[in-house]
Amino acid sequence: MKDLLRLFAAAAVVLTLVVGVSAALGTKPLDIYFIDVEGGQSTLIVTPAGQSLLIDTGYPGLGGRDPDRILAAARDAHVSRIDYLLITHFHEDHDGGVAELARRIPIGTFIDGGSPVETAPEVVAAFTAYEEARRKGQHLEPKPGDRLPLTGIAVEVVTAGGRMLPSSPGGGGESNPACEAFVRRPERPFDENSTSLGVSVRLGAFRFLDLGDLPWNKLGDLACPNNVLGEADVYLVSHHANNDSNVPAFLAAVRPRVAIVNNGAYKGGAVAALATLHATPALDVWQLHRSRNEGAEDFPDTFIANLTEGANDTAAWIKLSASEDGRFTVTNGRTGWTKKYEPARVP
Repeated sequence: MKDLLRLFAAAAVVLTLVVGVSAALGTKPLDIYFIDVEGGQSTLIVTPAGQSLLIDTGYPGLGGRDPDRILAAARDAHVSRIDYLLITHFHEDHDGGVAELARRIPIGTFIDGGSPVETAPEVVAAFTAYEEARRKGQHLEPKPGDRLPLTGIAVEVVTAGGRMLPSSPGGGGESNPACEAFVRRPERPFDENSTSLGVSVRLGAFRFLDLGDLPWNKLGDLACPNNVLGEADVYLVSHHANNDSNVPAFLAAVRPRVAIVNNGAYKGGAVAALATLHATPALDVWQLHRSRNEGAEDFPDTFIANLTEGANDTAAWIKLSASEDGRFTVTNGRTGWTKKYEPARVP
């Protein structure tokens, strides 16, 4: 009998430890670092299970500036490898840092659109270096509707190769009244931006949307006449908030509460795009840089990670932490100031 009691006691201790560990794991947030790569993109996502998804890697060269900044974010997140690297498209401000980054940190799986559609020398050079690094890992070429194999979060591909979902499991399909004011622009030759591999990242009630550099007409296709994507809490403004991402009908469809602008001092952060963001109701906008574009109306300094550029640039990131119930915080890496956001929708 005593042996049986001891067995039950031991089992109770083990169960308590398991429950405690599970509870602790359940409290870990989804962390997203928006890294300052001076108007390119690099976004590090760390799941509650500790997996890492890096979206884009900034520019090549520059003394390894952008890999340095990515690795600083990785250290802050206690990440020692990149489990998944997603390249939205093959412009050098998105895939240029891969070769150097791969020399410094292990990369498990490469996710991309296969090969570039443009043949400009800088595109070919950056892709050649990227392809060499890609050969050393696994490789996925997803299509719209595919789910990426991360644990505990849903990462759905919503655009790829110029194609998009007919509708998203995240919601959508409703007609969009804001489309009455949307006017398509003349079609441009099919380019890298149009092929952008865009993803929806969901943890419970929280949803984040990153569409790479998807341009005007493609954004319009997602929003008009029907809202394909549904709503998202946080939206990384397409193409660094250049003029071809300035689509009010898209913002009206997605209805983000927070928009992140991954601009540089002179790249992105266009006058018209910032004006549209200012005019969007109930929207907080966080910028990686103060815009130096003449006439641009920046958001308050508390929402801007970097106020200077060049030798005085502090390379501060913007960090977002989200929980399954839809609560999230956004922190200015320059000042440490944090704003809290309460849940807005049911998972």
